[in-house]
Amino acid sequence: MRRTMSSRPWLALPVLLALCLATWTSLAAPKESDQAWVATWGASPVAPLPANTTNPGFTNQTVRLVVHTSLGGNEVRVRLSNAFGAESLLIGAAHLALRSMNAATVSGTDRPLTFGGSASVTIPPGALVVSDSVKLDVPALSDLAVSLYLPGPTGQATWHAAALSTNYVSRPGDFTGAADMPVDYTVASWFYLTDVEVKAAKDAFALVTFGDSITDGTRSTPDTNHRWPNLLAERLAQHHAKLSVVDEGIAGNRILHDLAGPNGLARFDRDVLTQPGVAYVTILLGINDIGRSTTGQPPQPVSAEEIISGHQQMITRAHQQGLKIVGCTLTPFEGAAYFAPEGETKREAVNKFIRTGGAYDGVIDFDAVVRDPSHPARFLPMFDSGDHLHPNDAGYKAMADTIDLALFKKR
Repeated sequence: MRRTMSSRPWLALPVLLALCLATWTSLAAPKESDQAWVATWGASPVAPLPANTTNPGFTNQTVRLVVHTSLGGNEVRVRLSNAFGAESLLIGAAHLALRSMNAATVSGTDRPLTFGGSASVTIPPGALVVSDSVKLDVPALSDLAVSLYLPGPTGQATWHAAALSTNYVSRPGDFTGAADMPVDYTVASWFYLTDVEVKAAKDAFALVTFGDSITDGTRSTPDTNHRWPNLLAERLAQHHAKLSVVDEGIAGNRILHDLAGPNGLARFDRDVLTQPGVAYVTILLGINDIGRSTTGQPPQPVSAEEIISGHQQMITRAHQQGLKIVGCTLTPFEGAAYFAPEGETKREAVNKFIRTGGAYDGVIDFDAVVRDPSHPARFLPMFDSGDHLHPNDAGYKAMADTIDLALFKKR
């Protein structure tokens, strides 16, 4: 008589357990098709200037760069840029880990990074590279340490000068995998690193905040992540939103002319449209165009109509890529070093376009939040950092708190 498995239940049990385990594993582990790459952190690269004494370059040194995530994920990779290098750049080794304190990393989280399977990579002038991905549970709102060994000499480095974050440079040698790197000196800039990307749920997206020093967090307290984009990321995390915030502000940036970094129209594709997972963008840009119209050396006058035309160009390009784009009103600047009455007239005209022109998909009225009701051309004193141009920590928080999170829901 033929025996079936059901006649021997003790034999069927391991098979059933294996099937259950396989089913549970498939349910518990996200499928590759259910995930996508999303930028969780970014910094716009700019060119060094001859007078940048804090950017002499590196020779046989390790730099450990500390960045603060927005959205979390279970896999991670980075982008390194040699955008402004005159020569090819050799990355001798690269590691990534969760940061604990100062230059130290969390035990068990160090991951060597490779590039096409190789531990080192050469980046041609003007180019960037994306690392291979590594498995690592990256929490939202956490600090990562990205360590780069630079055999050099590199010459002056592609960098983001105003990191408002303490980063670390070693004495000679490759210390990329060291849990507590021996530090020779600290710097307040990021070098070569332009993006950190995580593998997240397929319905997670990125919001790029595109702007100048006010988006870059100028005059906020260093090492506190009190830029308004960081504070917005905290609000989104509290509401369990699957949305990263990628800060692409450059202090001194303008829409129409180069000053600090390429002008806004020149870098819009690089810093916004190519971001992994981007679905939304905010624009807070134009105050430097206004201020430098009369005080530049030489002055480069621009009209309100030209600034508005620049905004319209960015709106058109964002819409062509299916992005939702939100305009942010320009904040007050009376009392700032480059203030002029005709500049205030231009600011009001640009703000009128942003508020009522109907070109943007939404509006964030930062001007209304931080201005003095009794003197609208000036900052409210409690939000003024002291230079009458940039907010203080309280001002940045007020800006982040006023943002309607419904702006970043699917259209």
